[in-house]
Amino acid sequence: MSAPDDVDEIDVSQLQAGPHEHEPHEGGLNNRLNWLRAGVLGANDGIVSTAGIVMGVAGATSDLGTILVAGVAGLAAGALSMGAGEYVSVSTQRDSELALLDKERRELREDPQDELEELAGLYVERGLSEELALQVAKELTERDALAAHAEVELGIDPDDISSAWNAAFASMVSFTIGALLPLLTITLVTPDLRVAVTVVAVALALALTGWASARFGYGPAGRAVARNVLGGLFAMAVTYAIGSALGTHV
Repeated sequence: MSAPDDVDEIDVSQLQAGPHEHEPHEGGLNNRLNWLRAGVLGANDGIVSTAGIVMGVAGATSDLGTILVAGVAGLAAGALSMGAGEYVSVSTQRDSELALLDKERRELREDPQDELEELAGLYVERGLSEELALQVAKELTERDALAAHAEVELGIDPDDISSAWNAAFASMVSFTIGALLPLLTITLVTPDLRVAVTVVAVALALALTGWASARFGYGPAGRAVARNVLGGLFAMAVTYAIGSALGTHV
């Protein structure tokens, strides 16, 4: 049976309210997406930055100890920096969300009628008739006034406030895991294959993180993979060239 061309042709008496079976609308989505985003970005940064460091040093010297020390130092500094940066960023977002929710609580307490009219007006802007908008606003307000206003006015779920610690931990751990790949590759492979194998391993890992970022963001995978891989290869080529140039003069 073909789908109706217009929503007016749909017989709503045959429908049942609820999400698609393959697209569940579960609570806590904001926090999960937040740490997933931090995890993917952290792994990607760990791969690229550490690969850039070890490739640059490998371009300057073949001494394994020097390469290892530089790579470990870059891993430690990068992981701590990513974790701290993510914590500060998400903490700022969390503080803003909590401040907006406190303001909304105060407005609901001090002037509930104006807030009800405001909520109804927002539903009218979204396409509901004024009568239906007032009815919807009233019923939602009676159920959970703060949640109703926060969702429509602020785009915030009061039960799903961003967690700075989750994002910081995900970012720090994923950066470390990502950084270990180029570090272990370039230190464990024989000197004559060291650079080539590291380049291939990093390219494959960046393809994976590019695909993952597209998957979580519902974007085109091909573009994300190409962007990730080309960016990483460019970074390694530049740092290796710089290391080679400096190695011949220092």
